[in-house]
Amino acid sequence: MKLHGFTLVEVLVALAIVATALLASIRAVGEMASSSRALELRLLADMSAQNRIAEVRAAREFLSVGTREFACPQGTIEFVCREDIKPTPNTLFRRIEVRVYIGTDASHHYAEVVGIIGNETGP
Repeated sequence: MKLHGFTLVEVLVALAIVATALLASIRAVGEMASSSRALELRLLADMSAQNRIAEVRAAREFLSVGTREFACPQGTIEFVCREDIKPTPNTLFRRIEVRVYIGTDASHHYAEVVGIIGNETGP
């Protein structure tokens, strides 16, 4: 009498293949979640920087040359913006650079936006 079925070795090989495939898919899902969070942070940081430049333009401020830091939170994330105001060859304009960090870690910025602001009243 001949029995039909799988041997123990064949079943173990099949289980090893399935386990490897499942581990690979779990790792891929983890990477996607991690990149999604990083993308969200960059998007929110960019919004903070864009908001600052829009505030300056809307208030028609002609900022003096220099650097300053201030809180610029977005939602529950406590961003810190560093604003550098630099002169341009034309004295009626200033270059504004806004870099956004999280907390006190200034080694890595999440966004950087550069704009030009003008003095409408003259020098």
